[in-house]
Amino acid sequence: MAKKEMEVVRGVDLERYMGRWYEIASFPSFFQPRNGVNTRATYKLNTDGTVHVLNETWSGGKRVYIEGSAYKADPKSDEAKLKVKFYVPPFLPIIPVTGNYWVLYLEDDYRYALIGEPTRKYLWILCRQTHMDEEIYNMLVQKAKEEGYDVSKLHKTPQSDPPPEEGGPQDTKGIWWFKSLVGK
Repeated sequence: MAKKEMEVVRGVDLERYMGRWYEIASFPSFFQPRNGVNTRATYKLNTDGTVHVLNETWSGGKRVYIEGSAYKADPKSDEAKLKVKFYVPPFLPIIPVTGNYWVLYLEDDYRYALIGEPTRKYLWILCRQTHMDEEIYNMLVQKAKEEGYDVSKLHKTPQSDPPPEEGGPQDTKGIWWFKSLVGK
């Protein structure tokens, strides 16, 4: 049986969407450290209408991050289908990697969101705060299931309260990136 086309949010106000989002849960992926904690994304609207993306996590006590950009997949559409572009490896960013970022659900006050993409290999539950009520979490998991995701793959992301600051030791050599390629 073919999976139905995913429904995405329409009419997202990008200015309201900007700011910091904490990863509450996600599908493990090769491009994020396996032992990452306090994972978050910060979005900032650029003057040209694109979005500056800063993804951060803490792995082995060190801050690791990657910066990129996002833009509407179809500028004429009101669907919240974005493309994200990062350059890898993070310590020598020369190879562009582009992916899909589809907003599958967005709470009216822009407090939490469900993010996916058409292959259903990647899924994120995001929140403006480091923790989410279990009832809201379960509702988002159910929505993901209705969109054809295998929610048994979801992994909750440990978050500190308060969250860490940007300072502190950093992985400047991209060791986490090499480990992620070999599944460590």
